[in-house]
Amino acid sequence: MAQPVYDEKIISQFLALSTPNVSDALDRLQIAGAPQGILPLFASQKIVGHAATLKLVPAGEAPESAVNGTLAAIMKGGRGAVLMIDASSSAGVNSYGGVAGATSKHNGLVGCVSDSLIRDVDEYKAYGLPVYAKGITQQSIRGRSACAGHGIEVALGGVTVRPGDLVIGDDNGVCVVPQDKVREVLEFAQMVKSTEERLIAKIRAGEDPIAAHERVKYDSLLGAK
Repeated sequence: MAQPVYDEKIISQFLALSTPNVSDALDRLQIAGAPQGILPLFASQKIVGHAATLKLVPAGEAPESAVNGTLAAIMKGGRGAVLMIDASSSAGVNSYGGVAGATSKHNGLVGCVSDSLIRDVDEYKAYGLPVYAKGITQQSIRGRSACAGHGIEVALGGVTVRPGDLVIGDDNGVCVVPQDKVREVLEFAQMVKSTEERLIAKIRAGEDPIAAHERVKYDSLLGAK
């Protein structure tokens, strides 16, 4: 089974952040890493892990079974992974089901993100497996999709995702951090979080909020580095 790409310290540091913190860092560094329209489908814990990628296309456009390809992607991703499903060309079709969810949980994946629909939400809740998608359906993937590859570069919500990129998901949505930018994004995201915490503390202590914002140059905080 594949080993985690990121050590526990990196994972815990990102778990202490929010996707807005990370998105702000991505903006500062001019990195497109905030897919839109992909949201948590039920209340669950925050996730951080490395990307395991899968591309699904309409049935007949690729030779491999969507079911087999999904299971292969899960096995390849291994412990600590987040399954990232590019199903943009199969919008409106289920892209992830309960058996895949059970297999993900059994193999140590920490969540799934799809830019299409998913089903079997009740099963993911029971597994304690966070799932992010564009919506829910009750229909099967079988006969409707095929696998065009796994462990390859994909795109979700207009954001490029490569195997091993860092993925964070919470109540606000999902962010993707390129593997070679993880430490740089982490450093700036931590600064954003601490700055906002200080601002809130000052406002609660009675300081004029506009003056407090101007003091830290909040409006220009995310200007290109």
